[in-house]
Amino acid sequence: MASGTIKKDSGFGIAQVILFISIAILVIFVAWPVLLILFNAFFVDGKFNSMDFYKVLTEPETFQALINSLIIASMTTVGSTIVGTFFAWLVTRTDLPYKTFMKSLFLVPFMLPSFIGALAWKMLLSPHSGYINKWFMSAFNTTEPLFDIYTYHGISCVEVMYLFPFVFIQVCGALERMDPTLEESARISGAGLFTITRKITIPLVLPSIMSGALLIMLYSMAHFGTVAVLGIEQGIYNIPTLIYEKIHESAGSFASIRTGTVLATVLIVSAACIIWAQQKVLSKGHYQIIGGKSFRPMELKLRGLRYPLLFFCLAYIGFTIVLPTVVIFMVGGVETYGLPLTWENLSLNNYKYILLEDDVTSDAIFISDTLGLAAAFITMFAGVMISYVIVKMKVRGKGILEFLGMLPFSVPGSVIALGVILAWSGQFGINIYNTVWIILVSYIARYMAFSLKANSAALEQVHDSLMEASRSCGASMWQSLKDIVIPLVRPGMISAFFLIFLPALRELTVSIMLYAPTTRTIGVAIYTLNEDGETVMSTALAGIALIIIVLGQMFINHLTKKASE
Repeated sequence: MASGTIKKDSGFGIAQVILFISIAILVIFVAWPVLLILFNAFFVDGKFNSMDFYKVLTEPETFQALINSLIIASMTTVGSTIVGTFFAWLVTRTDLPYKTFMKSLFLVPFMLPSFIGALAWKMLLSPHSGYINKWFMSAFNTTEPLFDIYTYHGISCVEVMYLFPFVFIQVCGALERMDPTLEESARISGAGLFTITRKITIPLVLPSIMSGALLIMLYSMAHFGTVAVLGIEQGIYNIPTLIYEKIHESAGSFASIRTGTVLATVLIVSAACIIWAQQKVLSKGHYQIIGGKSFRPMELKLRGLRYPLLFFCLAYIGFTIVLPTVVIFMVGGVETYGLPLTWENLSLNNYKYILLEDDVTSDAIFISDTLGLAAAFITMFAGVMISYVIVKMKVRGKGILEFLGMLPFSVPGSVIALGVILAWSGQFGINIYNTVWIILVSYIARYMAFSLKANSAALEQVHDSLMEASRSCGASMWQSLKDIVIPLVRPGMISAFFLIFLPALRELTVSIMLYAPTTRTIGVAIYTLNEDGETVMSTALAGIALIIIVLGQMFINHLTKKASE
């Protein structure tokens, strides 16, 4: 009873202060920019004006961009769901050789930037200059390319290669936890594999499939990079690329920003509908697949198909991940794009130039590293504080934190960027537009949810009795946090740090709308070099970015493994 009294008497005031600071951080960095978008979309000079909103929405290019977004997102979602579910079933419910290794391989696309993959496939399957198409037309003496990457199908295929892990991860988890007695009972009753899969397995894991599919739909609707690299040249715009074009064509004029807010509102509404649909799917109570006893999932014997299917999996990874990655490094090593990729034409000169001689690219690497580190540190510590309020403190109003904390996760990056422009461009007394600070602010807003998730999970494992014991011994709240809570949640903090640092390194959607000539990030530098026709230099920089990302991921895996020992 004494410890409870101490906690209530001496901690209540501090709890309210921390709650207030936490809410202030999320309102200023997250909620305020989003509210400004909605306000500017419907209000002009302080007066409600729906006609301008309607006018923008009914413009042919806006309508076409929305249709394009829906087409690409739908095709990507269907393709990713099929691919992710199939591979998840293979590595969890069959006796496929080297399943653990294959599961790790299928997660590799998750950490690679899809716009760099799009850049590689542009060089491979561009109708007349792509290496695969040139080989095909030469080998078969034809003028028709094998595949045109500058199409809806091309864009969707590239997105499927990098987004299917959203479904793969969720379905793997569901299949590993599913009670195998349901399938065994059906098998004993004489049901065949196809019937069991269609009537039992798929219906039971359908919530996980749908949840992953809706995440892919949300991501694809808001995705900038792949469509920008493969679609703009052929006039294929989605909503994020149209927002970018509108704002950059007119150098950020009020009219273009207002048009952008209307388009961003469409994305917000689309995201809200998708999240609502996901919650409805997950709230269904009749999908109960985990029993009250331990079990091992039933494995299907593939027999003669074991090694053919293993070869198919390896071939898929080789074609979709290894091939484009190798092409990135090889094209980055030639003097001029289009030269044959032979050893005689390869060198490290372009990589040396980018790292040591070109100020634009070396500055971009430095800026991305600095922004990533700064955003990771700030959001890591802010996330610990906010997560502590959400998980451990019994104070009113913390439900607001949970809502605000997850808001960036459901809002597209282009919306965050546009909101930051409205909030921090001088209209309210602070002008950091065209500086590196506005990119940092947008990163904090965009990645706060990552920090909250990682730190909340870590804090859930710290029992309340440890803090109560410390407080009953006379320690202040700050001493208890410093000496007990922080050391115990350090693995979660490290995880949060890298969950933010690595995505920030490869980020494009936000920074492409906020950069100035002197504040290019790695992603922006790769994109702008490619747009300027500097294909060789853009791929060389992309290769360096991939090395940094892979090394960072390996370091994360090492720290995670060390922390779990």
